[in-house]
Amino acid sequence: MPKLIKFETTDKLLLPGLLYEPDKKTKKAAFYLHGNGGSSIFDSVVRTNTLAKELNNRGIAFMPFDNRGAKLVNGLDSTDPRQETKQMFGSGFEIIKDCQKDIDGAIAYLKTLGYETFYLIGQSTGANKGAVYNFYKPKNEVDKFVLTGPGDDTGLYYKMLGPKQFSDLLSEARNQTKVGNGAKLSSQALKFDEYMSFQSLYDTMNPDGDYNTYPFYEYKNNLDLSSKKLFQEFSSIKKPVLIVYGSEDEYCDGAKEAVEILKEKSGNPTLFESKIIAGADHGFHGFEKQIAQEIAKWLVK
Repeated sequence: MPKLIKFETTDKLLLPGLLYEPDKKTKKAAFYLHGNGGSSIFDSVVRTNTLAKELNNRGIAFMPFDNRGAKLVNGLDSTDPRQETKQMFGSGFEIIKDCQKDIDGAIAYLKTLGYETFYLIGQSTGANKGAVYNFYKPKNEVDKFVLTGPGDDTGLYYKMLGPKQFSDLLSEARNQTKVGNGAKLSSQALKFDEYMSFQSLYDTMNPDGDYNTYPFYEYKNNLDLSSKKLFQEFSSIKKPVLIVYGSEDEYCDGAKEAVEILKEKSGNPTLFESKIIAGADHGFHGFEKQIAQEIAKWLVK
């Protein structure tokens, strides 16, 4: 049975999570970064419990937690008396670069429990966060990265909206954020069922932003949207990395080609491994045991 835990981020937010520990004491622990769009580890019961069982069976503790981008709107407590209580967070307001504060907090908490070896498992936007974290903090304490279902949100927006509407919405989000309206909701985003503030929308759509970690659509179509080096965040990872996709992933514009591109862009191809799970979608629904086994086996290699 897991323990219900809370830990402090480096900016003093309290994040809730679960801690699954194997019967035999271990120094190894994996922590899990979920995706955005309303996600929560407490809603993904099958995935969370299945992955925990496979990791524990191989002598690895498992700590999934709700990061500051959990759910669409999420109130979080702070231990800082100068901060307002129950600040509003969630994927509708998140800035991806802030993942550093969550990840460093998770590692610091696990260290207080005696863990010494750390594995990062990131699903969907969590895979973006893993690469962004390493890019800004290359001398980190993560031993291995597992990135499942890395998606191209910037490319998906461009493909869905078309060049003009994409440019217009990006400009509006940038301008509203610049004049101090970043936390206000975008009515244009609501029209296509996206509950997002201007700051989060700009962070997600901006071709030169931190969120644009896996620009498959731009790369494959030679769109020249970004001035920054494509895949620079992912390429910064020099440590062992495992990429896992479902063959039917709806957010990467072709799983097989995505894997080939990421291998080409890998910061250390000799430490790059990949797996495509036939029949699985972006969330690996119905394939939870298979992906859990693949991850656990790779981590103990």
